[in-house]
Amino acid sequence: MKLSHLSLACLLATSTLSVSNIAHAETDDFAFTGYARYGMHYADNGNDYVSADGQLAGNAAGRLGNETNGGEFQFSKGFTGVNDTQWDVVLMMENWWKSPTDYGDVALKKFYAGVSNVFVSQPNAYIWAGRDFHQRPQQGLNDYFFMTHDGQGAGIKNLDLGSAMLNIGFVGQTGEGTGDSGNYALTTKLHDISLMDNITLDIYANYGLSSDKAFDKENGERKKDDAYQIGTIFNIYGNKLSLRYAENADNSVYNKTDDLTTIYASWEGGVSLGQNTSMDYQLAYHNNEGADDLADDRTNYSVIVRPMHSWNDIHSTWLEAGYSLVDYDNADENAAWKVTLSQNISIGKNAWDRPMLRFYATVGEADNKVAGDGSLITGDTTRDTFAVGAMWEAWW
Repeated sequence: MKLSHLSLACLLATSTLSVSNIAHAETDDFAFTGYARYGMHYADNGNDYVSADGQLAGNAAGRLGNETNGGEFQFSKGFTGVNDTQWDVVLMMENWWKSPTDYGDVALKKFYAGVSNVFVSQPNAYIWAGRDFHQRPQQGLNDYFFMTHDGQGAGIKNLDLGSAMLNIGFVGQTGEGTGDSGNYALTTKLHDISLMDNITLDIYANYGLSSDKAFDKENGERKKDDAYQIGTIFNIYGNKLSLRYAENADNSVYNKTDDLTTIYASWEGGVSLGQNTSMDYQLAYHNNEGADDLADDRTNYSVIVRPMHSWNDIHSTWLEAGYSLVDYDNADENAAWKVTLSQNISIGKNAWDRPMLRFYATVGEADNKVAGDGSLITGDTTRDTFAVGAMWEAWW
């Protein structure tokens, strides 16, 4: 007896549903989460944003009133197996910036599945596979990823070692379509190490390697050396001391440059100045030493302070000031400063309460005497910026 396509489809759907009901029970933890910021940013002279060319530590002159639009929105669904395993399937799309003038379309950022309660001795260990954000500790005032290895692969998080937790992953950098680029990273994170009351330590160690796919043999490009990273984050009474050393890489071992050595250090935190007033701050040092002396050998020094005052649980005023200096070993210096005044309407009085509406004005100047290849620029090298804008920001 022959089955029609419709009958066959109904039979398969019925069989799948029956097996599904036996294998797991759907939970109620469907979630819509994400992060976004969008708005208008007007500057009449074309110098919309303030930065020192060649700066290394993210938005080193400060991000408030000095950043572009973008967003990520995520859907997740949980399942509980009849064997008590706890599952989730996660999908994230993004509409993010590539540069201040080049905005990307909506694209796939995450698509993975994960499970916990697999091992009796490790009920909180989480095993995952797919495409995900991966090992991307982020700093706030300069919007800098201390390390970043988003990609597709597999790993396990929160292995309980007694005095610390361990994450291990092996991921590939995404290339064209859904494939890998040929650049890979073996990542580890030993975290939640308690040193004393209110002081903890996280330790990162990563190894980057590449397959022949990542290199253009036809044009004679030689294969680059492997890359290494080691980093630590000390959480000290609400402040963070971040340290990172890398060989043949900067903040990602996906991206390799032979004979490049980088060192990064930052101190960030906040201080209360009264019941309704506080100040966040960050100091950062980022040094490159490489084979291309003119372009690679430079150090970025930066400082950002952001005093904040809440008038009540709706209205607040922020003032952010930042300075970024890029000192080239064999050339001159690039420098930038900016100040932003922002009047805010938010869902609560705390500095990180969101959603928030911001109405701001930014003034600053960049003096960029050195080009990207390390050569000196002649003529007037200063760019003044005055901008006003309105932006909403939320994470949920």
